[in-house]
Amino acid sequence: MIAIGITGGIGMGKSTAAAWLCKRGESVCDTDILARDLVMPGQPALKEIVDRFGPTALEPDGQLDRRWLAERVFTDDSARNQLEQILHPRIHEKWKSWVTQAGLQGATRAFVVIPLLFEKGYQSEFDQVVCLGCTAGTQRRRLRERGWNDSQISQRNATQLTTDFKMAHSNFVVWTEGLLAVHESQWTLVLARLGG
Repeated sequence: MIAIGITGGIGMGKSTAAAWLCKRGESVCDTDILARDLVMPGQPALKEIVDRFGPTALEPDGQLDRRWLAERVFTDDSARNQLEQILHPRIHEKWKSWVTQAGLQGATRAFVVIPLLFEKGYQSEFDQVVCLGCTAGTQRRRLRERGWNDSQISQRNATQLTTDFKMAHSNFVVWTEGLLAVHESQWTLVLARLGG
């Protein structure tokens, strides 16, 4: 089995790619989903977050207040580092276990979507890395459609390596401008090259 990391900037099509690969029957793990599961009520990671950031990190129903926490950590490097120390080791352990299980279950390829793959130095844990990219203008348009303002977009981009860096250090690049059919045709070529 080969393990393939999928990365790229915010709003550059990682979730769309994961959904398309799943429809084709590929084994895919999205670490954003793992992160959401880790902060559900009753999970130890959520308790650690509340211990660190206080009860204002919670909604009245006990769910994590993601908007409040994002505003807190993306304007304070120390706070962001503390949040990452709570979450990232757990996320890493979960996707590593998932890859192992995928192999035991007979998968020939296992894809893991990791936005901060290069930032966390995980590239050596994969046989191949695919980076998704688009122009800064397209990224901003997509994120504005999600309700983000320019300040939020800039803050998040400032915490990541540039798309140019990620593309230059990946084995494959899927350029996600234009129609979905164009993305899919690129993925079809990548899959043919990956083997497994």
